Amino acid sequence: MASSGISANHGLLRGRTWLFRAAHRKPPVGSVSVQRAAGTQGAAAERRSEQQYCLGLVRSRDYDGYVSSLLLPVEARRSSLALRAFNVELAQVKDSVSQKTIGLMRMQFWKTAIEELYRDEPPKQPVSAELWRAVRKHQLTKRWLLRIITEREKDLDDRAYRNLQQLETYSENTQSSLLYLLLESLGVKDVHADHTASHIGKAQGIVTCLRATPYHSSRRRVYLPMDLCMLHGVSQEDFIRGSREQNVRDVVYDIASQAHVHLQHARSFSSSVPPAATPAFLQTVVLEDYLQRVRRADFDVFHPSLQNRNPLVPLQLYLRSWRKTY
Repeated sequence: MASSGISANHGLLRGRTWLFRAAHRKPPVGSVSVQRAAGTQGAAAERRSEQQYCLGLVRSRDYDGYVSSLLLPVEARRSSLALRAFNVELAQVKDSVSQKTIGLMRMQFWKTAIEELYRDEPPKQPVSAELWRAVRKHQLTKRWLLRIITEREKDLDDRAYRNLQQLETYSENTQSSLLYLLLESLGVKDVHADHTASHIGKAQGIVTCLRATPYHSSRRRVYLPMDLCMLHGVSQEDFIRGSREQNVRDVVYDIASQAHVHLQHARSFSSSVPPAATPAFLQTVVLEDYLQRVRRADFDVFHPSLQNRNPLVPLQLYLRSWRKTY
């Protein structure tokens, strides 16, 4: 009996020794390679997922920006989509929250996220991850990213612009800042390109405000400059009712004219702007298309013809890209 007990204990001891050795034994080289390969494939799949998320977001919420991004040089394409996805994320905060406090919390998330990007600690969020890659690849200026957030945060007050200058300031701090970042993605540092970006950004902001007027009016919101409305004797209720009276058209005319002036100023620099910068300015095609259509509609911002996207714009963008003009 004693001998059998010793034998059993000896067997148990050998079993424990084998388990210990198995737990601490280095796996074969081949299995390490498989694990590493699996880890690499997982990381690559995650990166593709983040890239696809940004692409889908821009395609659904900023189609013109999506097409423009696809026409950029390949080395800037992914970064452009990341920047535009970031801009979409911020732009939709205002319409997606019911309380300003919640909007401020989301803006604070993005402020914190930007600081973390520049510490190489991006949050686990698709747009943040893609933006981090763009920042690292092109050494993007943090100031422009933060300026977009700060201006969008101020816009949560949900008030009409006091005057056209306030709308231009908003456009400079959001749309122009985005163009400065796109220029950096293209490797362009040029004062004439910056001046062009400033004017195109202002034109973009003004046109966006006009294009969104029917949508905002349907939700009983009016953001058009109050000084021009007062000048022409137009009330916010006139826009909410979808009025097509002449004085309402006069307000639209004045605003559209200012966008046109900015486009003209931008093009006055064309001979001095480096060719490498022109892909960043393809949005002029979209702006020009809307301004021409609103003029044909006699500045009736509620005209049905303005509610649909022009199917020829992608072709026009391609031609402008091929000609390297803006």
